[in-house]
Amino acid sequence: MSYEHVAPDRWRDAIAARLAIGARFAGAWATRHAGTVAWRAAFTTPGGSTTALSSRAADGRLPTIVDLLPAADWDEREAHDLYGLEFDGHEPLRALVAHLEDPAAWTIPVEGDGVHEVAVGPIHAGVIESGHFRFHVVGERILAMDPRLFYKHRGLERAAEGRSVEDARPYAQRACAACAVTNTVAYAQAVEEALGLWPDHDLRLSRTLLLELERLYSHLNDIGAVCAGVGFAPGAMAFAALKDRAQQINLSLTGHRFLFGTVAVGAGVLVLDAPAVDAARAELRELRTDAAAAWRELEFAGSLQARLEGVGVLGFADVAPSGACGPAARAAGVRADVREHSPRLAYENFSPAAPRKPTGDVAARLDIRAAELQATGEILDELLSRPFAAGSTSALRRPDVLGIGLVESPRGATMAAVELVGERVERLRLRTGSYANWPALAHAATGNLLPDFPLINKSFELCYACVDR
Repeated sequence: MSYEHVAPDRWRDAIAARLAIGARFAGAWATRHAGTVAWRAAFTTPGGSTTALSSRAADGRLPTIVDLLPAADWDEREAHDLYGLEFDGHEPLRALVAHLEDPAAWTIPVEGDGVHEVAVGPIHAGVIESGHFRFHVVGERILAMDPRLFYKHRGLERAAEGRSVEDARPYAQRACAACAVTNTVAYAQAVEEALGLWPDHDLRLSRTLLLELERLYSHLNDIGAVCAGVGFAPGAMAFAALKDRAQQINLSLTGHRFLFGTVAVGAGVLVLDAPAVDAARAELRELRTDAAAAWRELEFAGSLQARLEGVGVLGFADVAPSGACGPAARAAGVRADVREHSPRLAYENFSPAAPRKPTGDVAARLDIRAAELQATGEILDELLSRPFAAGSTSALRRPDVLGIGLVESPRGATMAAVELVGERVERLRLRTGSYANWPALAHAATGNLLPDFPLINKSFELCYACVDR
């Protein structure tokens, strides 16, 4: 990872230079140092290297980059709400984390004959986290949608500050149960990067196994969620049962259905003997067979398929501006996957899956998950061909103050940035795949019918909890 200080008057030029070489935005965050606020942004190159740019906002102001990089919109709005940063040129700088009473302070203004608003949430009928959606509609046609999240100010990032790197780890892990492994591995990688540590082969293998086990049950859940979104109960129940079987395998291998407590900083936790991996491998092969049969049933269910095509389109050209990543981006034909360039993990010769038709609609987002399930099954089968030792890390270089970890979650690229003082956390920033994709979901909903939104929402299947940091 490289690190570059940039003068405020050169901030936009530095960002433009990164974008000109094809770098992808990984996230931005504010941090306080000696009474001033620093603003940082991370980028990855097509070859997989990471660069962090940093600028001091001595007067509390910096030029915006949202015209160059619309995907940074949420990052700037969050920094304004939590750190008081002003971004010149970001107009209007609408509230994001701060929940102001006046809807005009946080919603897109929409006017015209027949336009009215429909408010949904934050309390929902299902057992889900708090999230509010404000729809501007004419009849049942959605003109714009504003998601309002950040309801539970859990203070996870702030609570991690001042703690040892190991004591701060649970705050990253508990940001989201569905991505507990992803978030913790990203955090561990960031800390190890800052401390100059490199994982050995055993540690890379065990973390990759855990990440793919998490992806397995998540994708099974998400396919079932799309079925539920159109009221196709046979598919919803079949994939709910398959997801439960995957989590039972997690329980037998690691002691926890959501894989909590399986990742540490600087060392491995998972130790599996030959009988354990053989049993899991056999169960996973049976699960793959049953999942393939269930998927074939979905492919020939005409009433299901007729509801998916052309709904909630996020096109190829929409991916970069919206900041979409993960299955949502790959469904639109953007085959970007952090696993392609993950030297700290065991993804040798990995190639991202692709949908049969990269149409960017609900059908493509469903199809890409089925394709990724097949790839995950093959990875798990290979990984479970041997017992697992705990693994460890060794010193690679001198410690630094900043480390960045990038991991592909079931929902997209997750970034953890950790700033250290010695071996204590001064700043933790966790930007998950869900955080990146919420604006893309709002874009995909535009132009659709209001009754289709639950289906579009489930085809992204984003997490509410991980933005309630």
